[in-house]
Amino acid sequence: MQTIPRKPVDHVVVVLGASPKATRYSNMAIRQLQAKGYRVIPVHPKAEAICELPVVHSLRDIQEQVHTLTLYLGPLHSRGQIDDIIALAPARVIFNPGTKSPPLEARLRSAGIQCLHDCTLVMLRSGLF
Repeated sequence: MQTIPRKPVDHVVVVLGASPKATRYSNMAIRQLQAKGYRVIPVHPKAEAICELPVVHSLRDIQEQVHTLTLYLGPLHSRGQIDDIIALAPARVIFNPGTKSPPLEARLRSAGIQCLHDCTLVMLRSGLF
């Protein structure tokens, strides 16, 4: 029997822009995060479950401390999420390819939140997550 390594309880990962479609990178990231033992919270405005996980419809609905928010929303869509991301206060935000947002990054940095321009999938595969 294979044992799934468990990450510390405080390493909660929020996937903002989660998709129920298996071919989307956010969905692939959710599956890889689960396989590595992370506690994953997918955020989608309408879906009820993604990868058999309950979906949160808004960042405001998350009541636990979040270590990482991995971003899969383009800058036009993330603009309306800036205040909620700051209020969530994750330790870091990963800007996946196509999600670069200078206004969001400036607000995060001024709030003391680490910003990474990287790919969650590559980070997971290379052990750098």
